[in-house]
Formats: sequence, structure tokens, C-alpha cells
Amino acid sequence: MAIHLTPTELAREAGMERRDVIEKCMELGVPIFQGRIDKTLFMATLEESGSRQVATA
Repeated sequence: MAIHLTPTELAREAGMERRDVIEKCMELGVPIFQGRIDKTLFMATLEESGSRQVATA
């Protein structure tokens, strides 16, 4: 199971739109490195911020 995903892949797993994933990364300071986002860091930061109810699979 990959943990470094593209914004499109992460959006699919989180039940969000690609644009929203990128906006949240910018807003919450989650780094996008070489076009990939750490799924674990993104989900934990999103949950901690209380921004959105995250779908877990």
C-alpha cells in the first residue's frame, strides 16, 4: 500500500475533489513533494484541524 500519493489518488481515497486536496495542503502546511503527498500526514492533519470528516478505508 502506497503512502505517497498524487493529489488525484489522495482525493479519490479521501472522498474529496483534487482541487480541495491541494487547497487543504496549502492551508494546513502539508508538503507536496515531487507531486506527491504523504497520505498519513495529510489525513492526520486534516482530522486534527477538524476541517472535514475524513472517510477511512
